[in-house]
Formats: sequence, structure tokens, C-alpha cells
Amino acid sequence: MFWQTTRFRIPLIEPRVMGIVNVTPDSFSDGGQFFDSAAALTHCEALLREGVDILDIGAESSRPGAAVVSWQDEWQRLQPVLVGALSLNCPVSLDTTKAEVMQRALAMGVDIVNDINALRSMGALAAVAAYDQCGVCLMHMQGQPQGMQAAPRYTDVLLEVSQFLNLRAQALMATGVSPERIVLDPGIGFGKTVAHNLELLRRQSELLSLGFPLLVGWSRKSTLGAITGKLADDRVAASVAAALAAVQCGARIVRVHDVAATVDALKVWKAAGLLA
Repeated sequence: MFWQTTRFRIPLIEPRVMGIVNVTPDSFSDGGQFFDSAAALTHCEALLREGVDILDIGAESSRPGAAVVSWQDEWQRLQPVLVGALSLNCPVSLDTTKAEVMQRALAMGVDIVNDINALRSMGALAAVAAYDQCGVCLMHMQGQPQGMQAAPRYTDVLLEVSQFLNLRAQALMATGVSPERIVLDPGIGFGKTVAHNLELLRRQSELLSLGFPLLVGWSRKSTLGAITGKLADDRVAASVAAALAAVQCGARIVRVHDVAATVDALKVWKAAGLLA
């Protein structure tokens, strides 16, 4: 199993760690720390030393209630960071929902488009289909970040997430994108209650029947705060535990803030013969 991206064919025999780089002033956990492009690039280099496999760079917060950023402002934040990150010999993922940003980043050689809106924004599907190699992550989200946590409801959260992701993957493949470029994300915390998130974790392996690798992001999410009573910066242990649980249930990529701790935990599991 592998993930085909612009410059890299990423083996997924073992789980991969995607490190979060937020070039934003307002992300829920580390907003503002890496808003300066030099600080963001220094963080990218630190994550590489910690053993990250993929850098995921975004410039618009998707926390509940986050303000919308114009594509021009988003690109202005991203462009210098992407230029530097692309020189680090590591797969670079772009976290965006905007076709204009995707087009510019893909023209630079970015490896992956990671879209929380699953390419539903105007022009996004065509922007990705225009490139014959880039990787894509399609995520499930009920509603939009501004109000997604107001009152999320499902009859069967796993079934509804699965049906949505399958439809989006089929729509993307209908444009000529090969399945080896596609990864799916159930969208933990995006329009879901604590109970919904935990049910998705318990039943996560059912999503494997769709035939695509899974990327899962539990890192520092509010559900972990509800369980542990800890603030975002104190959820490292809970985040690592959730990442390991996701891997045990079939995730091939885990998206995390705390790269070193996650990499070490996965090394222990591998040494013990516990990795799926």
C-alpha cells in the first residue's frame, strides 16, 4: 500500500506521521506560534529532526467559530513557507479549501492537497484533477467551521461519514484521478460530538471497506479535553493514546502536533510487534 503524491510515492506498510504547521494567528492549540514565516520554517525543520514523515501546512484556522480568510491573505501567509518547505526533501501537504490556493501551490510542486471540505468548494475538484500526480486527502465535515459544533446530528455517524467519503472519492475518480492518490479522513471533531468521535474511533476499521488508506487527526482535540479535563497544551498523552488507537484500528497516517512523542510511541509498538 502506498500514497502517490507529486514528488513522493509514500509507502504505507507502516503508519506515517503527518506534522501540523499552522501559519495562523488563531488556531485552537498553537495559533500564533508559527505565524511568522521564519518561525514556521524553523518549526518544519524541528519536526523533521523529530521524525515526521509529512509536513501539513495551513494558513486558515478551522477551529469552531474561526473567521474566514480570503484566498489572497491565505496565499500571502503560505507562499514563503511553502517555498522553504519544498526544499526540505520531505512530502509537503497543503491544508486548504480554496481552489485559488490549491492551483498556486500545486504549480509550485506541493505534494498533497488536504481539504477539510473534500473538494466541494467551487473549482477545487478541477484544480486537483489538473495535476496527474498530487496526493489528495478528502475529509468529512458536517457544516462549516463557523457553526459546525452548534448541534451536530447523525442517525448513524459511521454510515453517514462512510457514504459521504465514498461519494467524494467517486467524484474525484470520475475526473480521472487514480485511487492510489486518494486518502480519506473521517474528520474527528468536525461537526461531531464527543459521542460521535468515540463511535468513529470504535468503528473506524469499517471505513477500510471503502478501499482507501485512512488519515486520522485526534491531536489535542476537544473530545480529549472532555475525557481528561485537560487544556489543549496539556493533551499530549491523550493525543498519543488516541493516535495509537487510530493506528490499531487501521489508520495509515496520523496528523499530530506532538511529532516526537507520537514517533516514539509508534517505535515502541513496532518493537513489540503490535503495529497492524
